[in-house]
Amino acid sequence: MTGPLSGMRVIDASNFVFGPMATQLLADMGAEVIKVEPPQGDPMRMVGGSRNPKMGSFFLNLNRGKRSVVLDLKAAGDLARLDALLATADVFVHNMRPAAARRLGIDYDSLAARHPRLVYAVALGFHQDGRYAERPAYDDVIQGMSGVAGLHARMYGEPGFVPMLFTDKLCGVYLAGAIASALVARAASGQGQQVEVPMFETMASFNLVEHLADDIFSGPAAAAPARGYERVFSRYHRPLKTGEGYVCLVANTDAQWQRLFALLGRSELAADPRFATMGDRIRHAEPLYEAISGSLLERGAVEWLALFLEHDIPAGPANGLDELLNDPHLEDVAFFQTVEHPTEGTLRCAPTPLRFSASPRAAAGGAPTLGEHNADFLG
Repeated sequence: MTGPLSGMRVIDASNFVFGPMATQLLADMGAEVIKVEPPQGDPMRMVGGSRNPKMGSFFLNLNRGKRSVVLDLKAAGDLARLDALLATADVFVHNMRPAAARRLGIDYDSLAARHPRLVYAVALGFHQDGRYAERPAYDDVIQGMSGVAGLHARMYGEPGFVPMLFTDKLCGVYLAGAIASALVARAASGQGQQVEVPMFETMASFNLVEHLADDIFSGPAAAAPARGYERVFSRYHRPLKTGEGYVCLVANTDAQWQRLFALLGRSELAADPRFATMGDRIRHAEPLYEAISGSLLERGAVEWLALFLEHDIPAGPANGLDELLNDPHLEDVAFFQTVEHPTEGTLRCAPTPLRFSASPRAAAGGAPTLGEHNADFLG
């Protein structure tokens, strides 16, 4: 194995998306990830098209390079086998609710005495000391509770979801980073620890980076504070229509806006005090984009994009999935990798695109069949 986490062993008893997203990142960074699955397998094995049973496309894309062993954690013998694996491991990841982990005897307090160097990572719905601790949590639920769906309501009049498994994947990135941080701490102290990443609190924090807005000022306020980052709630905060097609346009600096006003034939807008500074433009986002949108209809998207790039104005096309999969830059950087899987044939993978000069990351490998590595790790 190669990569900055080469030599690390991760026992991953998580399923669905949140936990496996984190361990996929760890595997791409060179860690050996042993996926512990129940006899029926991770439910994601059944999602998407497949060439063989329990090898659905979603699972193949989220479990590259991992190993699979089957353990029934409700059976005492298999719990003992899990404990033997943990004795060889650096990291243990699961997404069980706290009470379930305690019933099985694999909560942190139960394991820490036997495995003091173990980094014990829990993919949670909610922090354990709050009233929601034992609630089930999935992506849609967390998009709603964390205010993500409500952002859609502010723009369109009714709540809506981001059309991807947004919170699962993002929280998985947070979890991978937290695990890596705990490994750094262990290298200094020799001691493992418990790592908790809760979906609700993580997404609340992520949402409020810009949307906390004036509520950041504590104490009594003379008036109700402005909540939310105004610019993104403009009805023009979307791909902008041109004479043919759409462009995604985000000028930010004063110089970029001045060049854009000139290019659109609207130089008079540069003298408008509403648009003088970045703060002014954000406060007046609606009239600003309304002023420029009509000019965009004079040319098509391809022509506008060429002009914007020529004048160093940040812009890009509004790609669909077809265009993304055939993007020429992704071809330039060899973004996609081809894997020859022993049972699933030729697979096209979109691996983690991080680069390390001194410890190149592991090449993408195929996802395991259910229980493929029982003999290797369970004897």
